[in-house]
Amino acid sequence: YEWKHHNNFELKEILEEIQRKCPLITNVYTLSMPSVRGVPLYVIEFSSNPGFHQLYVPEFKYIANMHGNEVLGREMLLKLADYMCEKYNEGDPLMKKLIHSTRIHLLPSMNPDGWQVATDSGGQDFLIGRKNNNSIDLNRNFPDLDRIAFINEDTSAENNNHLLPLVDRLSQPLQPETKAVIRWIMSTPFVLSANLHGGDLVANYPYDESKTGALTEYSISPDDHTFRHLAQAYSTHHADMANANREGCGFDGYNFGKQGGITNGAAWYSIDGGMQDFNYLSSNDFEITIEMGCEKYPKADKLSHEWERNKEALIYFMWQAHIGVKGQIRDAVSGQPIANAIVHVRNVTDGRHDEILHDVTSVHGGDYFRLLTPGEYEITAYQEGYIPKTQQVTVTNPAYEEAQRVDFDLPPLLPVRVPSDGAGNPDYEQFQYEENSKSLRKKW
Repeated sequence: YEWKHHNNFELKEILEEIQRKCPLITNVYTLSMPSVRGVPLYVIEFSSNPGFHQLYVPEFKYIANMHGNEVLGREMLLKLADYMCEKYNEGDPLMKKLIHSTRIHLLPSMNPDGWQVATDSGGQDFLIGRKNNNSIDLNRNFPDLDRIAFINEDTSAENNNHLLPLVDRLSQPLQPETKAVIRWIMSTPFVLSANLHGGDLVANYPYDESKTGALTEYSISPDDHTFRHLAQAYSTHHADMANANREGCGFDGYNFGKQGGITNGAAWYSIDGGMQDFNYLSSNDFEITIEMGCEKYPKADKLSHEWERNKEALIYFMWQAHIGVKGQIRDAVSGQPIANAIVHVRNVTDGRHDEILHDVTSVHGGDYFRLLTPGEYEITAYQEGYIPKTQQVTVTNPAYEEAQRVDFDLPPLLPVRVPSDGAGNPDYEQFQYEENSKSLRKKW
C-alpha cells in the first residue's frame, strides 16, 4: 500500500483493486448523485453477502472528507478497506467475524470537489476547499430536525424519531452531495456511523445544536449515556485522544483529553444543519463525529503514523454496532415479519424507571437493532393493529460479540363487529350495550 494523498481517480482505482482481491466480501458502488462537478461518490461495502441487507446483521458506515480540506479520514478509510481485505484473506478470526456479522460501508470522500480545490491550493489553508463547489458547507446543509425534536420535547409530543416527514421548509437548497447521502440514509437501515473530520482530536456526540440558541451549552439527547459510551469507544482506543497530558490543538490549545477525549457537540460549539444529528433524528442510526487529528491536511509522510494511531479505534468502533439488543418482530399468528414496528425502551437499572424518549423501528424483514449500554431494561414492541408486548432484559455487551437476541411475537387485534340496524346502518348504541355486557361477564 502506497502512502500518499490519492486523487479522485486513484481513489476509485484503489477501491476497485480491493474488490478484485476480495470479490466474495466486497462491493463497490456509487451514491445516487455525483458531486457538483460530476465526480461519483464511491462506497466500498464489506459483507458476507454484499449488496443485500441480512436479517439480524447491523449496518454500519464511515463517511470522510465531508469538508474537502480535511483529508486524513479519506486516506484512513482507503487504508482501512485495504487492511480489512488483507486481514480477511489472511484468515484473521476477529476480522472474519466482524465482516460476517456486520454490513460495513465506507465512503472515503463526500466532497471530492472540495478536496480538489484544497489540494490545488497546496492543502495548507484552514478554509480553502472546506465547502463544496457551490460554496456550501455540507455540514450545515442537512434539514434541521433538532428544532422539531426540541419543540416536540417541550410540548410532550409523542413523535421523537424519524422526523424528516415533518420538515416543511429548508433554510437553503440541498446540495447534490447532501441529497445523495440523505437518500442513502433513508434507503439503508444503518445502526451506527461516524463522520470523520480533522482539525482537532476529539470524539463529538449529539446534540450538535443547542436547545436555547446559546453558542455553547450541553445539549443532551435521550441517548446521552449511550452516545458517551460510543464516543469513548473511539477515544480510549486511539493512541492518545483520551490522554489528559497530551498537547491540545487549535489556537487556544485546549486538550479534550482532559475530558476523556470526548465532547457533547453543542457544549463545544452549536451548529444547525449538521449530518450527525440528522442521522439520529431521521433514522435508526446513531452517529458521532470524530476529529481525527490537529492537522487538516497532514503531509503524506505522516499518514502511516496516523494510521497506527487510529487503526485500533477505527476497528473497535465498528464492533459497537453490536451493543444492546437486536431481534425480529413478527405476527404471532402468521409468523410474518412486521416492518415499521416501534421499539420503546425504559431503563430500570437499580430501581430507576427512566423512559428513553427516542424509539427505533423495525426494518424490512421485521428486524430491529437497539444500541444500549449495560443495565436492566424493559423493551416494548408495538404496532398499530397488534397487542404490544414487553420483555425485561439484562444487557451485558461482552466485547467482540453480537448483540443478544430479543424477539417479539405480537398477537393481532381481532376485528371489531359493529351491529347494524334494520336499514343497514351501524348501530353504535347496540354495540356499546354489547361491549358493556362483555365487560360485566368478565367481572363475574
